[in-house]
Amino acid sequence: MVNSWEQLVETRVERQCGGQRCKGLLTKGSPGQPLVTVITAVLNSHQSMARCLQSVLNQDYPNIEHLVFDGASTDGTVDVLRKYDDKIALWRSEPDRGVYDAWNKALLEAHGEWICFLGADDEFLPGAVGKYMALAASNPQAEFLSSKFRLILGSGYVRTLGSPWTWEKFSRTMCTGHAGTMHRRSLFDRLGTYDTSYRVVGDYELLLRARHQLNVAYMDVITVSMRDGGVSRTRKALAERAVAQVTTGGRNRAVTAIDLFIANAKYFLRPLRQAVGGLFTRSMHLFRSTAS
Repeated sequence: MVNSWEQLVETRVERQCGGQRCKGLLTKGSPGQPLVTVITAVLNSHQSMARCLQSVLNQDYPNIEHLVFDGASTDGTVDVLRKYDDKIALWRSEPDRGVYDAWNKALLEAHGEWICFLGADDEFLPGAVGKYMALAASNPQAEFLSSKFRLILGSGYVRTLGSPWTWEKFSRTMCTGHAGTMHRRSLFDRLGTYDTSYRVVGDYELLLRARHQLNVAYMDVITVSMRDGGVSRTRKALAERAVAQVTTGGRNRAVTAIDLFIANAKYFLRPLRQAVGGLFTRSMHLFRSTAS
C-alpha cells in the first residue's frame, strides 16, 4: 500500500541517531541556492560507503544535507558512518523492510527543496549537484531533473546511459537513471511516497503515477558513477517493471507481456555482451598503453 506523507509522519518512531543534526546543527538553503537532500540507503557496504560519502562532501555546491539510513549492517558499515559523524547531517542504523522503506523513513527527515537518492555503491562526479541546481534555476517549472550516468560493469566495460524523459519512452522502460536524479519536494506531496510492496522498481513505479503530467528537465552531462551488480538488473526487476507498467502506468497488458519476453531474452544474452564489451575495453587500454 502506498503511504501518504501524512500517514508516514503519524507513524514515525524516534530512533537513536548520529550526525550533525543530533548535535543541533542544521544545514539550510539560501537565496538562489536551495537546500539539496541526498538520501543513501545502505546494507553491508562498508567497502564502498566511504567513497560514496566523500563524493558528496567533495561537491562544490554549499547547501547539501546527507541522510544515511542503514539497515542494521553487520560488516563494519556503521563504523564508517561513525568516522564521518561530524560530516553527515543524519545517520541511523536499524532494521528495515528494504530500500524503499529506508527511503520513506529518510523522506520524513528531509529538509531540502530538492531530494535525490545515491546508493552506497554510487558516487557523484565533481560538480554534479551544482549543475543540477543550475538546471533547476533555468527550468523553474521542473519537478524531476535527470542526466546521463556512468555504469561500471563487472567485466570492466563502462556504459554511458540516460536519455531525455518522454512519457512514450518512460512507459516502456526506465530511460532515466535513479541514482542522483533530483526530485522537487512537492513531487512527493503530489504523488505520495514509495510503495514498499515493490522490492526493486519502486522508484520507477512512483514516477509512473504522474504519467504524462511529469514536469521534467534533462541535461546531457554525466553526473553519477554507478557500479553494476544490484537487484535492479535481475529478472525479478523485469517482472516487477511489467507489473508497474500495467497497474500504475495503464499500459496494455498484452504489449507489456511481449516486451517482457524480449527483455528476458536479452537478459540471458547479457553475460555474452558484457564479456565482449570487457574484452574490447581491455584491448583498447592495451592499445593506448602500447601506442604511448
